[in-house]
Amino acid sequence: MPGLYYEELEPGLVIEHQTRRTVTEADNMTFCAMTLNLAPLHIDAEYAKDSIYGQQIVNSLYTLGLVTGISMQDTTQGTTMGNLGFSDVQFPKPLFHGDTVRVRTEIVDRRESKSRPNAGIVTFRHYGIKQNGDIVCDCTRAGFMFKKSAVAETADA
Repeated sequence: MPGLYYEELEPGLVIEHQTRRTVTEADNMTFCAMTLNLAPLHIDAEYAKDSIYGQQIVNSLYTLGLVTGISMQDTTQGTTMGNLGFSDVQFPKPLFHGDTVRVRTEIVDRRESKSRPNAGIVTFRHYGIKQNGDIVCDCTRAGFMFKKSAVAETADA
């Protein structure tokens, strides 16, 4: 399924993504190993028992990657020149092994590119929400998006 073009990403648009993902201990451990994040709260069950959470929590950067990854099929797959950055990244509640994450995306803003007439910059706000309704990730992301009109012109040439 292709993503949406600049013209289709109107501010105010809300997308409830259909893909959901249950996070496993193996997901968290593999991510921590690959990124060399050895924080005991993520990888040591005995240590985590005495934490404020009473158990291990999922690495927050894994959570951020999962949330934006789930969103890309419906928003930017095949229609973006690249990710321009993240801002206002928050993790209001912890994500635990066995939790299932769904994602909601809101289009916050958009503007035409000053340097490329075939593109525009879209501001996305992504929410990662677990099965009980708790928000586990809230972030704002800027994407450099192709204009549909520019792609159509290229195809006609």
